[in-house]
Amino acid sequence: MVATGILASRLAGLIRVRLFSKYFGLASDAADAFNAAFRIPNLLQNLFGEGALSGSFIPVYAALRARGEDDAAAQTGRTFFALLSLAIAVLVLAGVLAAPVVTDLLVPGFTGEKRELTIRLVRILFPGAGLLVASAWCLGILNSHGKFLLSYTAPVAWNAAMIATLAGFHHGRDLDPLAIYLAWGSVIGSFLQFAVQWPFAWTLSRHDGGLAITDSVRQIGRNFLPITVSRGAVQLTGYIDQYIASWLPTGAVTGLSNAQLLYTLPVSLFGISISAAELPALSGDATREDFAPFRARIDAGLHRLAFFIVPSAVAFAALGDVVAATVLQTGRFRVQDSQYVWGILAGSSIGLLASTMARLYSVAHYALGDAKRPLRFACVRLFVAGALGYVCALVVPGLVGIPLEWGAAGLTASAGVAGWIEFALLRRSLNTRIGRTGLPASYVARLWTAGVVSAALAWGARLALPPLDPVLRGVVVLPIFGGAYLALAAVMGIAIPGLRR
Repeated sequence: MVATGILASRLAGLIRVRLFSKYFGLASDAADAFNAAFRIPNLLQNLFGEGALSGSFIPVYAALRARGEDDAAAQTGRTFFALLSLAIAVLVLAGVLAAPVVTDLLVPGFTGEKRELTIRLVRILFPGAGLLVASAWCLGILNSHGKFLLSYTAPVAWNAAMIATLAGFHHGRDLDPLAIYLAWGSVIGSFLQFAVQWPFAWTLSRHDGGLAITDSVRQIGRNFLPITVSRGAVQLTGYIDQYIASWLPTGAVTGLSNAQLLYTLPVSLFGISISAAELPALSGDATREDFAPFRARIDAGLHRLAFFIVPSAVAFAALGDVVAATVLQTGRFRVQDSQYVWGILAGSSIGLLASTMARLYSVAHYALGDAKRPLRFACVRLFVAGALGYVCALVVPGLVGIPLEWGAAGLTASAGVAGWIEFALLRRSLNTRIGRTGLPASYVARLWTAGVVSAALAWGARLALPPLDPVLRGVVVLPIFGGAYLALAAVMGIAIPGLRR
């Protein structure tokens, strides 16, 4: 149900970005300004939203319910919501007032009208990010009660509001005013995403007592800060990329945003869905003296992740232009723009598997009540990604004689290397505590073999096809790749634990 909800919201997101690409293109100041502004207030959502809130709140809330203390769990949930709302209101106000400073810090390469437009968009978007954080609290309540579908389908309402804004206001308008209309559409969508979950979450957290700062609330608070900083370190990798990309030619920021939408689809659909669904169960297994069920759950999750993420990484590296053209190539978005996004996707494919497995290992640490080690490892990732990204984006292109705009691909490749380092640290830390977990080398080798052979077959079909519309080409080539992978997996005896019940 988590995967179904995420798939629905991601498909709506793809429609939104396709319309955005149609009307804004890739290499326009308005597109860069909107995508930069769109990410700046989202730092608030990413820091305090689903990842940090779920990692600190769900283990405590689920443990109370598992012990039959439903009233205490509800009281804890509502008290935490009150404290969270107060903190978010202060941060939103600060973000609106400090928009010029925040913009200059995160995209210092923007100047003149491009900078002014970005500042205006940031001020509009910040309140929407606050509403999305409140929506994440609803998600935590609903997930703890086993209500997965609604919480992960709710972002469809947010995407729908932005799609309606683009469809209704694009005609006859310059790009700068359209970007402002779209920002207001995002705020309305944020409210709708919160509103569809609120009645159910509030009902599930009903109790007879008032608000109280209990030991459970204090425990959430103790876990919340390190998890927030840990998630912030991971998210800051993307903002460092944006900071560096602001010094690259026009189109780099938007190219990174488009590539991010594509490569986070498998991360969300498989990585986040599996980790989110496992967190309440892992929190229950962590209370046992025997860690065998805990290890078995981790290994099963890793097998499922690898089965879906490996072909996704192969597709991005080998068929990234087909993927980008199928989703984005329309209107002002041209063939060369698809090629550019392909280069960025190829860089991201390096760390795709590591990032998704690291998320599951982080969730396992949170279930065990350990929020400090993921924080330290995330800081290592942040340092490596920032230092290596600077070199690969701004130094290497000049050394090897390629255009500077291809530094964007160096950014995603650097982030991938940093992701593997974080994954290795998280796995070693968890294995030291609970015993050996991980994927057999033979299983991983068979997955990569099936993925590479499938890509070769898809390339053969691509070369044999006559010139086609980008969407039609994708409709033919991508299913050939997916079908070949599933067929080869069956022939090679690759099973997915947990899917047959």
